[in-house]
Parts: sequence; C-alpha cells; structure tokens
Amino acid sequence: MTAKTNIKDTLTILNDKGLHTRPATELVKCASRFKAHISLIYQDFTVNAKSLLGILMLAAARGSKIRVEADGDDAEDAVEALLELAKNKFHIQY
Repeated sequence: MTAKTNIKDTLTILNDKGLHTRPATELVKCASRFKAHISLIYQDFTVNAKSLLGILMLAAARGSKIRVEADGDDAEDAVEALLELAKNKFHIQY
C-alpha cells in the first residue's frame, strides 16, 4: 500500500475570536509533528502551517474556511490531524 502524498481539504475556524495567537500556536505544534510540507491557503495568502507568523498573517476570523494542502509521506495523517484540531476549536476554552 502506498501512502498518498498530495492531500487537500478545508478546515473551518470555529473559535469565537478567530485564528489568533493561541489557536495558531496549537496549529503550529500539531503541524510540526509531521514530516510533510503543509500549506494553508486563505484568500490570496499561502503560508507554511509550521510558521506562527505566517498563520497570524492570515488574520482568519470565525467562520473562515482555510484550504489545507500537504505533500509528503505522512500528508494524509497531517491533514486529518489539523482538521480534527480545528473541529475541536484548537483545544481552547474562553
């Protein structure tokens, strides 16, 4: 069985305050566990999911839909983990 290397999906920001520093930090921590190159695409920006400053530049508000693209041996696992993280509001309680 060969691993899928180019995976694409979309996550939705559910946090009331959007993708600010704390959820962005959780996203970077999660993405950094994987070898795959992971990009986040929002509006006209494409950023590395392992870059905190890049993610903060997206300034994604609640309800924003962000495209996730991963390329590499563990790309499928990486995208699934990020989608699950977003679904769980990046484990942040207000």
